[in-house]
Amino acid sequence: MSADWGPVVVSVILFILLSPGLLFQLPARTRVVEFGNMTTSGISILLHAVIYFCILTILIIAVGVHIHAY
Repeated sequence: MSADWGPVVVSVILFILLSPGLLFQLPARTRVVEFGNMTTSGISILLHAVIYFCILTILIIAVGVHIHAY
């Protein structure tokens, strides 16, 4: 019996990379995009959650990322 770790690995990596303010924040407080400012807002959290869901859905369902552990 093997476990499929693909969705778990992709979810964790995307969650870290798409945390608002870590790499970028969209929309920012003063501009459209700010990079590495480590601040956030409610709208930014909502937008990053939508982007996260879209990319995760594409990678897991459409592309079919699978990592099997034996």
